[in-house]
Amino acid sequence: MNATSVALDRSGPVATMRIAGDITSSSEAELMAAYTQAVDGGAPAIVLDFRGLEYMNSGGIGLLVTLLVRAQRGGIRLLASGLSEHYREILALTRLDEAIEIHEDEAAAIAAVKV
Repeated sequence: MNATSVALDRSGPVATMRIAGDITSSSEAELMAAYTQAVDGGAPAIVLDFRGLEYMNSGGIGLLVTLLVRAQRGGIRLLASGLSEHYREILALTRLDEAIEIHEDEAAAIAAVKV
């Protein structure tokens, strides 16, 4: 397993969490720290950039649900980009794609926020 790393970047008001490595239940500290930093910075929308994702299991899906719940409670828009076809299917099967906006790439996700 590869450790999770999350780099935070900003494009105007939109924060991007660049996720690399594996997302499992042990990734909670990294994901929540980046999410909190983005929200504390005033971001009304957060893009989860999955281009560097290598593996995600059910624990990782559970963490996405936790992020989604926190975002919804805080009025934060959650978007995703860079998902492989496999993970797009998983988000569709879990119906997370109904709550997290899926975009082909980061630029499209950021443009969707600015519209």
